Amino acid sequence: MATPKRHTEEHTFQQIEAAEAPPEEKLDLSDLHDVKLAITADLGHCSMLVREILELKRGTVVALDKLAGEMTDIYVNGLPLGKGEVVVIGDSLHVRIGEITGTGEKSDEDLRR
Repeated sequence: MATPKRHTEEHTFQQIEAAEAPPEEKLDLSDLHDVKLAITADLGHCSMLVREILELKRGTVVALDKLAGEMTDIYVNGLPLGKGEVVVIGDSLHVRIGEITGTGEKSDEDLRR
């Protein structure tokens, strides 16, 4: 079986001109003030068998691996922020921030700089 002949033509491409760069924009910190972030507090973990989970019902108490009064981990969008104390105000749970991870306590002299 013979292969068919292909017809080829020369083609010239147009020169591509560089696009003008957009004017430089600067992001001001105040532009971020209205961005919402998710804050979560890790109250503890536990492992359960499927049988135990299927037996859960309203009123069941699940024991977690943290002790009452122990500091809880605080996360911002899933990233560690620090540790805090769980407090009850009215009928709601709140977290009082006790430490921020990655920063040391600043002295009065550092604050004056």
